[in-house]
Amino acid sequence: QVQLVESGGGMVQAGDSLRLSCLASGGTLSSHVMGWFRQASGKEREFVANIGRLSGRTNYDDSVKGRFTISRDNTKNTLYLQMNTLKVEDTAVYYCAARDGYALPTVSEEYDYWGQGTQVTVSS
Repeated sequence: QVQLVESGGGMVQAGDSLRLSCLASGGTLSSHVMGWFRQASGKEREFVANIGRLSGRTNYDDSVKGRFTISRDNTKNTLYLQMNTLKVEDTAVYYCAARDGYALPTVSEEYDYWGQGTQVTVSS
């Protein structure tokens, strides 16, 4: 069973950048489709981005398209989320998730493994 640990969150100002990382252990990252989700206080968890096993396919929510980039380094068992031009509305706890299989779903229920989350706070 794969374990996921996120890092890289913090407090930044609007317009700044952050890079989140997600280190996988207990399994091989390349065996899983990976995704990032986020949950703002008082709101439902929502899809941010996902990436196929070999990085060939990616999907983004419209709210982050053009600003965020998901990537993976299977040799380092690490998933990344580069977040540029951050907005106040990007404030949330960001979760890394993994799933078996090859499909790239955007619903959280389709993912099998989750990290504990990392807080991103963007101030104006």
